[in-house]
Order: sequence, then C-alpha cells, then structure tokens
Amino acid sequence: MIPLSAYNGQEQEILAGLRQGGHQRRSYEEQLYNTFHYFTREGARKYGLTEEDSASAYSDTIISVIDNIVYNRFEGRSSLKSYTYQIFSNKCVDLKRKSTTNKEKVHQTHHLDTLIMMLPDNARSVVQQLIDNSNRSLLEKGLREIGEKCKQVLLLFEDGYSDREIATMLEYNSADVVKVSRRRCMDKLKEKIGAFNRNYE
Repeated sequence: MIPLSAYNGQEQEILAGLRQGGHQRRSYEEQLYNTFHYFTREGARKYGLTEEDSASAYSDTIISVIDNIVYNRFEGRSSLKSYTYQIFSNKCVDLKRKSTTNKEKVHQTHHLDTLIMMLPDNARSVVQQLIDNSNRSLLEKGLREIGEKCKQVLLLFEDGYSDREIATMLEYNSADVVKVSRRRCMDKLKEKIGAFNRNYE
C-alpha cells in the first residue's frame, strides 16, 4: 500500500479524514465529492450519457469510494484521483450498456428504488398501490433498522423536499452531501430488504 505521505496534500486530508470517521466525516465526504465533480462532464462527453445519468454515476462512484476507504478496501495502489476515475468510468460503461440493452424495456418493471421510497401513509401514490401489505411491512422494518438519520433523509425526500432543503433541516453541510448520503441510505435499505426476503425464502 502506498503510504499516506505519497499522496498530495488534499488527497492526504480526505483519506485521513474519512478513515478517522466521527462527526467530521461528512465534511470530508463533501470535499471528496466536490474535488472530482468535474468527472461528470467527462462522463457525458466520453460515454454519451445525459448530464443526469453522468451525475448519477458519479454519485454512485463517490459512495463506493467512501465505503472502500472506510472499510479498508482501498489498497492505495494509485492516486485517489485515478482510483475514483476508474470506478466512475466502469459505472459509466455499465450505465451505457444497461441503457442500450433496456432502451425498449423502460417502465416495464418497477425498480426497488421506487418501492423503497413508498410509505403506508402515502396512499395516493400510484406505485404504492401496487405494493402489498407484506412488502409494506418489510419496508417499515427496513426503515427502522437503517438508523434514524437515514430514515429521516429518505422520508423527507419522499415527502418532496429537495436535497438542499433536507441539508438545512437536518444540518448537513450541503445538498451534495445529502445526495451522497441519501444514495448510501437507499443502498443500506436495499440490503436490509434483500436480507429479509432471503430469510423468508
């Protein structure tokens, strides 16, 4: 593994801050997000993605990078910039391939991301009407287990609040940090629901 001293000052600061954890970690997550955000332009240009899809691939990338650093899966064989770009590039390729493969299958199925955001008291949602009681129970159970902050972020987003508004309400540093946190919370909820389903099989 490359020693921390081998990275430039900003990368050293980000790596050390993320590994240290604690309540300051959010600021380093935001710093990481902002440092390489220009990758999104490259994604749109090089891979022919929409700006929205490129931004989505980038947000997923940052979540992966943060998790890999925090859980010591980042082996440090390259700079943080190169490592982040490689993951981003792979996600762009996957997204482009998926988009090409499924271009005639749009709206054919309801994705779990949509189902996750539904709550029993939002009965007017068209999608939610398709969710049976057992799935509602799993969603409620999953929301209880992902932690109060994650639950608040997801519920506020479902209620129509923007990332910027949520950042103010829950005292996040920025809307970008909320976006990254929200995606991580959704991934955690997916894992919980997947585990519940496996247990019931």
